[in-house]
Amino acid sequence: MRLSLPAEGERLVVNTGPLIALGRGNAWDIISQLPIRFIAPLQVANEISAGVLLGHPVIMPAWVEVVAVRGPLAPVSVSTLDEGEAAVIQLAVELGIERVCIDERRGRRAAIAAGLKVTGSLGLLGRAKHLGFVPAVRPWIEKIATAGIHFPP
Repeated sequence: MRLSLPAEGERLVVNTGPLIALGRGNAWDIISQLPIRFIAPLQVANEISAGVLLGHPVIMPAWVEVVAVRGPLAPVSVSTLDEGEAAVIQLAVELGIERVCIDERRGRRAAIAAGLKVTGSLGLLGRAKHLGFVPAVRPWIEKIATAGIHFPP
């Protein structure tokens, strides 16, 4: 299954995993240049903040807009996903945003089941390459891997 990336100028609801992976790989400068309006639910911002309190180096980037979901998270979502993933999917549906950025397999499957289109950290790097912001994606994948983040083959 081929997962496409957002068209230029589109909005994208982003989960904690991609923000951490791209932050640890020092790829935020590149990703922030993409013609995408990045939005994260409050739950994702809280997960990032909790990580900072535990000594993790990644903080919420200023170019990500934090928005609260309108209602409580669906119990079925929270029972199968972490709170951030459930909130990403719910916020995208509430705001009528068709694409989300999730790296975790379970979250990606749930987003697709909800009728959303999905990309991840690697998809954003691929978009940066396509737009000429970076000459190759492989060095960024290696940089992220060196920082302790690994993606399935």
